[in-house]
Amino acid sequence: MRVTAQPQPSARPTLEDVAARAGVSRATASRVLNASPRVSPEALEAVTNAVSELGYQPNSAARALVTRRSGAVAVVFSEPEPKIFDDPHFARLIRAAARALSEQDAQMVLMLVHSPQDQERAHRFLAGGHVDGALLFAPHRNDRLTGVVRKLHLPVVLGGRPWGSLRGLHLVDNDNEGGGFQATEHLKSLGRKRIVHVSGPADELSSTDRLDGWRRSVGADDAAVELMSESGGYTRQGGRNAMRTLLRRVPDLDAAFVGSDLMAEGALAALREAGRRVPQDVAVVGFDDHVTIAAHTDPPLTSIRQDIDSQVSHMVSHLIRLLRDEPVRAKREVLPTILVRRESA
Repeated sequence: MRVTAQPQPSARPTLEDVAARAGVSRATASRVLNASPRVSPEALEAVTNAVSELGYQPNSAARALVTRRSGAVAVVFSEPEPKIFDDPHFARLIRAAARALSEQDAQMVLMLVHSPQDQERAHRFLAGGHVDGALLFAPHRNDRLTGVVRKLHLPVVLGGRPWGSLRGLHLVDNDNEGGGFQATEHLKSLGRKRIVHVSGPADELSSTDRLDGWRRSVGADDAAVELMSESGGYTRQGGRNAMRTLLRRVPDLDAAFVGSDLMAEGALAALREAGRRVPQDVAVVGFDDHVTIAAHTDPPLTSIRQDIDSQVSHMVSHLIRLLRDEPVRAKREVLPTILVRRESA
């Protein structure tokens, strides 16, 4: 009985194979694969064709040793897990980060940091060379994570303004104060006189900035702020509770600027419970213009739009420039917000 030998699978092509197929030196092939500008157009074309013909895949471990790059970027949220997964705002941020990093051929590493133990682990991980840089969302007043990243030799771009000094930090923020002012001015333009505010947490600058915008528009002193505003903690139930409190405290209120769409959803429920019609009795403006909330409330919610995709795209662009040792035009970039009108105001 004659046995026919089966063809053996070919060995994985090497960098030397690519160089030989392209007719260039190994060093030239390596420069092409590492995106060096010091190659001719002819060499670039030859090596690119050879890679395609051979099905060559770079050895990521070897490349990391040479370039000292992992190809990964950490996306760090300094928030408890329930908030990350219950608030659709964070889902938007995560999706936007995954998409923007994928376009740069970078792998996203999601890190949720809340407790002191989490912060210690995050520090060890970020300092350990596992990622090339980080996008950091750490908005709280007493958050130590911003101070930790200052000490790391790691490019970091912040999403939003941190508490304390901005020295040495790069960040991309939205115009929260301007958005709060714009929302309240819109309510005033509708003839509303008793405009209350449902704010976010007092330890987050996005919340205090939005409150400052409302305060500037209505000209509120400290006593008026105490009377006419109430924190809803950036949660749906918090917004509901805050509106109930404001209805008791300011029974003749005729408008509300609510500092997030999620809270506005709760505030609208409280107004319905109290028999207040929106917008006939009370006009309402939210903040975020969240795609899964604003157009689907009853009635649809007028809201201040902050472009999350644009914010994260700018953050990634800044980070890539920092990784390439290229100048970043502005250490602090503030993106504009716009009013989107719907039936609630």
